[in-house]
Amino acid sequence: MLFNFAMFVQELRENPEKKEVIEKYEKFFGEISGEVADQIWYKEYCTTFASLKYLVPDELAKDFDRDMLMILVASSFSSDGLLEVVEGKELPEFVISVQSGDQIVVKKVSELRGFQVLRLYEIYCEEQMNLQILIAEDENEKNAILAQRDARMHRRKLVVDNMEGDKVKKVTAVEQESKMNDLMSQL
Repeated sequence: MLFNFAMFVQELRENPEKKEVIEKYEKFFGEISGEVADQIWYKEYCTTFASLKYLVPDELAKDFDRDMLMILVASSFSSDGLLEVVEGKELPEFVISVQSGDQIVVKKVSELRGFQVLRLYEIYCEEQMNLQILIAEDENEKNAILAQRDARMHRRKLVVDNMEGDKVKKVTAVEQESKMNDLMSQL
């Protein structure tokens, strides 16, 4: 796997500009151990987001956890992810957009290089750790973050429900066409 959470935590710990994140996090939540999926922010918040299948580069297909990447993007306050249906492709493209000031950067996961995917894991994990620290430090921040989390979870549910509705419509249309063809062949 491209992303090693323990190594990432160690790199933050050794970085003079980032070590405060680890120190504060461990002050509130104890020593960091395990994988991403073992962290409080992942278990309590990120796991509420469903992952759907999408296109990934062939050379990276076994190098990263595509479900976790989608979950981290969906749970992020700094990014948005959407699935784009591509004519002739079995799976949709997963498109990530990030707004930084006035600029919006949009990338398809299927076009990313390994180092870019790795960097996304780092960004999203650090973001969630910082948010978890703010929840513990400040009641006003806690309320704002929890409200934002609720809004993201609600929006994601609408997106997934809409996609499921589209799938049902497609299956129904295929079934109706098949029945119509059967009827026509009987005439």
